[in-house]
Amino acid sequence: MVRVAIAGAAGRMGRTLVEMCDQSKDLLSVTVATVLIDDPSVGIDSGLLSTGIANGVITSTDLSSYERDFDVLIDFTEPNSTMEHLEICLKFQKAIVIGTTGLTDEQQGKIHEAGAQIPVMLSPNMSIGVNLCFDLLGKAAKVLGNDFDVEISEAHHRFKKDAPSGTALEMGKVVARALGRELDEVAVYGREGVGEQRDTATIGFATVRAGDIVGDHTITFGGQGERIEIAHKASSRKTFASGAVRAASWLATKPAGDYSMREVLGLAD
Repeated sequence: MVRVAIAGAAGRMGRTLVEMCDQSKDLLSVTVATVLIDDPSVGIDSGLLSTGIANGVITSTDLSSYERDFDVLIDFTEPNSTMEHLEICLKFQKAIVIGTTGLTDEQQGKIHEAGAQIPVMLSPNMSIGVNLCFDLLGKAAKVLGNDFDVEISEAHHRFKKDAPSGTALEMGKVVARALGRELDEVAVYGREGVGEQRDTATIGFATVRAGDIVGDHTITFGGQGERIEIAHKASSRKTFASGAVRAASWLATKPAGDYSMREVLGLAD
């Protein structure tokens, strides 16, 4: 049985993670649940917060107090908290699954470097369907080459702070790598007014923040006379939580390393 710590257990994603872990009792068990120090849910049963059914795991504010109580941490919080949790996992030699978005290049670099000491998996989106889309995008870009324009549109709920989404950026990176481009050099994040015609080498991004949209992503390859679209639409956070739970179960058995969802799903070469 893999013992799981959930960071941000009172948040929307955290509550869903607790629920999905509690439903996977044959594989994983939630043994630690943390919340922010000023969160009103401190000291409340994490199961009650998640599903209304107690699981006996009381929320705490200090992950470092539970060195002996978990095998792997699942973290979908915010960048600064994630980096603090990473240091704790390094100290205690614990595996960590990270779904936090909005991380800087420097922060991502530190996470990948941690793979030299502990099992680490960082993914902007742990949905099985999205990761299949990543695979399809790379193949499509290689086949279509430079004759097709690439546009990526994404939509999320009004509370999401980072834009474009981490998933959209990863999709852009996948396409850019397949085409031999550097995303930082070709990305276009907004258009207005009158300008020059579209540069065929660019990869465009469009962002929507509205209501309670869980997550929609559409990648358009636009050519002369035809258009190919690869899309993924999430209707529940459970799709992300399910992937994270699968990743945690898989990662807990691995040696130190910098892993990806492609490896979890058997898509890696």
